[in-house]
Amino acid sequence: MYIGKTKRVVAVHDLSGVGRVSLSVVIPVLSNMGFNVSPLPTSILSNHTQYSSFSFLDLTDEMRKILAEWKKLGIEFDAFYTGYLGSVEQVEIIKAFITENKRDDSLVMIDPVLGDNARLYSNFDEDMVVAMRKLINVADVVTPNLTELFYLLDLPFSEYNTDSELKELMLNLSQKGPQIVIITNVPVQDDPHITSVYAYNKKGHRFWKVTCPYLPAHFPGMGDTFTSVITGALLQGDSLPMALDRAAQFCYQGIRATFGYEYDRREGIMLEKVLRNLDMPIQVTSYELI
Repeated sequence: MYIGKTKRVVAVHDLSGVGRVSLSVVIPVLSNMGFNVSPLPTSILSNHTQYSSFSFLDLTDEMRKILAEWKKLGIEFDAFYTGYLGSVEQVEIIKAFITENKRDDSLVMIDPVLGDNARLYSNFDEDMVVAMRKLINVADVVTPNLTELFYLLDLPFSEYNTDSELKELMLNLSQKGPQIVIITNVPVQDDPHITSVYAYNKKGHRFWKVTCPYLPAHFPGMGDTFTSVITGALLQGDSLPMALDRAAQFCYQGIRATFGYEYDRREGIMLEKVLRNLDMPIQVTSYELI
């Protein structure tokens, strides 16, 4: 590495032509934060899967070809960021790629996409869960939602958990490899108007919590947006709690900027209206040590 080099992030996600999800979010967010994004698409869709129909092109074979060409070129990466992986085979390809190419100073960010609302996504089964448990062994940071957390730990799902219970769950997951565990979209019992994000950093053995207002609207791609901002913030040198605040506030700003429009929410937040906010300093911190 040399002084002044722009950090290169390989982003392993699917690409949807319609809907601000996956690479359609990852690339603008990380580019806006000053990083060189090399997309490694796992599949191409006409539109994301929350529409009633969509076209789908699996790129497993092409992934191998792309990685082979990058190897010929001697391309190096400062960060590895994975999201939706469509099969056990793709998980194995990416695990081998990361293991072979990461350096001691690399950041490996894994969003272990498996399911939500206490169940797996329709195209996943237990084999995929087992493969994802192996993939997180090479992660520095993992960002499961609550459903994915319980699948990764092979435990029955529980929607409401105390701070002490969540701390124990994060500690258990960190023992599988990641230095940092971040749990997204944690509901707050008896208060539907707020939602929480919990995090644990093995370095320093500290647990963090960020709460933010909850608006009654679902926008696809919010998990991709949140994890992309976390990735960029950590690469910029933010502390973990500041990265959490930055990501939570940006997502909330995006939802608020979109919420008032008569608008097909399946398209995701109006990202272009708030991208410039990524350059602004954090005005109000909401993180707390637990």
